Amino acid sequence: MTQTNIMGWDIGGAHVKAAVINPAGEVIAVYQQPCPLWKGLDQLRSAVTRILDEASGRHYQQAITMTGELVDLFEDRDDGVKQIIETMTMLLSKTHCLVFAGQQGFLEYGQVKASDYQAIASANWLASASFAAQKVDNGLFVDIGSTTTDILLLNDGKVLAQGYTDYQRLISQELIYTGIVRTAVMAVAQTASDQGQEIGIMAEYFATMADVYRVTGELNELHDQTETADGAEKTITASARRLSRMIGSDFFPEELPRWQQFAEAIRAQQLQKIQRGCEYRIKNVDFSNTNPLIGAGVGRFLVKQTAQSLDYPYLDFSDLFPEVLNQTGLSTADCAPAVAVACMARELF
Repeated sequence: MTQTNIMGWDIGGAHVKAAVINPAGEVIAVYQQPCPLWKGLDQLRSAVTRILDEASGRHYQQAITMTGELVDLFEDRDDGVKQIIETMTMLLSKTHCLVFAGQQGFLEYGQVKASDYQAIASANWLASASFAAQKVDNGLFVDIGSTTTDILLLNDGKVLAQGYTDYQRLISQELIYTGIVRTAVMAVAQTASDQGQEIGIMAEYFATMADVYRVTGELNELHDQTETADGAEKTITASARRLSRMIGSDFFPEELPRWQQFAEAIRAQQLQKIQRGCEYRIKNVDFSNTNPLIGAGVGRFLVKQTAQSLDYPYLDFSDLFPEVLNQTGLSTADCAPAVAVACMARELF
C-alpha cells in the first residue's frame, strides 16, 4: 500500500476538480478551479497548476478521470482524450499516474493506447457510482452537478448501467443534461407561472440556473465559478434582474418576492425532470423502500428532496467518509468522481 498521498482528478469541460487522500485512505482536501477548456489547453494547464500549488501535490501519486474531451476545442472525443492525457502527463511528469478507463479499470498513463480512448472518455460517472456501490451495495446514485445529472442503479455492490457513452446514457436517461449552475433557464422551462398567469419563457441566454438558486437562497457561492449570462455581478438583485429578462419584464427591487416565486416555479420544473428520471430508473426493478438515494454533486439538495418525495431514505455521498476538516470549504460530495478515483486507485499503488 502506498505511503504517499494520492490526488484524484476529474477533468471537466468547465471545471477541474481534485481530491487528496492520505495513506490511511482519508480525504484530506478537495479542490475546484474554473477551466473553460473550450478556450484552449492553456486553461487546463493553468487550473491544474493552481491546484498542484495549493495542494503541494507535485510528488503525490495521481489518478485521472475526465469529461472535458467533449468540448468543441477538440476534433472529436478521441482527440480530446489524447490531448488531455498528454497535457496532464507533462504537468504530472514526475509522478506515478493512473487513468480511469471505465469498465477496463485503471491504466498506466504511459500504456494508454488509442483503442482505450473510448473507454476513458466521460467515464467519471462510473468511478463515483462504482465507489458508492462498493460502500452501499444497493441504492440509486444521483449526482447533480453544475451542468449534468447522473442517475445510476446500484445492485449487490455493482453499477447496473444500461449505457456507457454519453450518447447511450442520454437514450437510457441515466444522463440528464441539467445542472444547478451552468444550465440555461431556457433549457429547463419553456413556460412558467408569474403573478398567477402562465407565460412563455424567451429562448434567450439571459439567465442560468445559478440565478434561480441564488434567488431561492440555495446556491453555495463556492460552487458558482462561471461567468453570469450578462457578465454582471453575482448578487440576488442581479440574478433577479436576469430572471426578469426571461419574460421580457423590468426588475424593480420592491418586486423581489415576485422573482423569488418565479425562481421557485423554474426550480420546480427542474426538480420534476430529475425526479421523473429517478422514477424511470427504478420502476421496472425490485427496488426496496429501504434502499437509499445517494446524493452527490453540488445540487444534491435536490436529491434529498426527491428521496423525501418518493419516500426513500437519503444518504449523502460525503457520509461515506469520516468527517475531515477541509480548508477549501468544499465537500467530498461536491467532487465525487475525483474522490472516487483517488480512493479506488489507492488499492493499486
